[in-house]
Amino acid sequence: IEFLHSLQFAKDHDAVVGVMMGSWPMHLITDMWLAVHDGDIAGWREFMEQAFCIRTFDSPEETEYYEKVIHMETRELFMYTQDGPLNQYVQFQGKIIRTLYRSYNNGIGLNMRKKPVNDMCSVLEAIFGNEQHSAVYSVVHSRSLEGEPGLKLMRRIAKNVGCDPVAALDMTPEYVKAILAPRGMLEHPILFITDHQRPEILERLLEDPEIGPNIRLIPEEASWVGGDITLAVMADVFIGNPASTFSGFIAKSRVSLGYEANYMFRKKNDDGEWVDVCDYRCIFDHNVMNVMA
Repeated sequence: IEFLHSLQFAKDHDAVVGVMMGSWPMHLITDMWLAVHDGDIAGWREFMEQAFCIRTFDSPEETEYYEKVIHMETRELFMYTQDGPLNQYVQFQGKIIRTLYRSYNNGIGLNMRKKPVNDMCSVLEAIFGNEQHSAVYSVVHSRSLEGEPGLKLMRRIAKNVGCDPVAALDMTPEYVKAILAPRGMLEHPILFITDHQRPEILERLLEDPEIGPNIRLIPEEASWVGGDITLAVMADVFIGNPASTFSGFIAKSRVSLGYEANYMFRKKNDDGEWVDVCDYRCIFDHNVMNVMA
C-alpha cells in the first residue's frame, strides 16, 4: 500500500518519489517482481526509474543536491488519501500494478538481497501441474484479523458501504455457495487460503456436502506470499475479506488485470438473497476503504 500511495502522492503533488536502494520497498518488490538479472544493477535501476518515474539513491546524502526534499514516514504514506475522481485513481493505481506484473519473477534472477527469486507461478504449478494454464478454480481467502480488531474494521467498512459486517469474516458455507453456485463453480476446485486463526471456518466448509469434496489446500511446502497472491489473482472467482490488505491487493490486482469476479462486499437483500453492494471500484474507494484504498 505504501509504495502505491507514494507514487500517487508524487502524481498529485507534481513530485518524484525517491527510494533508497536496499530499503524495504526494494526488498518487497524484488521478492515478487522485477528481479535483477545477470547482476546488472545499473540496468535494473534505469528500468525502475523509467517504469515508475522514480529516483533511486544509495545514500541520504545524495538528496542534498535537490532544492526541495519531502521526507515522509511509512505511516504517513499508508495514511495518504487523494481527493481526485475515483476513476482517475483506479486508472493510475491500475497502471502501477500492471507494470509490476509485466515483470513478475519466474525463478530467474536475484532479489535486492542478492538471493535467488522464487517463481510467482510456483503454487499454481504445485497444485495443477501441467494443467495450470487451463485450470478452472475459485479461491477463498479467510482472514480473521486477530478477532476484535478485525470485527471493528469490518464494521467500519460495512457502515461506509452497506455490506454485511461479518459475512466476509465468517465465510459460512451458505455465503460461499451463494457466490459459487450461480457461476457453476461448485463443480470445480476451491482453493482455501487462510491465516489459520479460525480453523472452524475450514472445518465447516469441509463438512458441507457441496463444498467439501472440492476444497483443496495449498501444500505447506509450496506456499509463499508471492505464489499465494498469483494463485488468487489468476482464479476464475475470488472471495475475499475487505478488511485484509492481502485480500485488498489481490482484488486490486485482479481489477487491474481484467479479472472482475471479485466478491468482497455483499449483503442479504429483502428477499434473503446475497447481492453485491458496490462495483469493482469499491476496493479503490477511500470513502469505503479509507486509507486501505
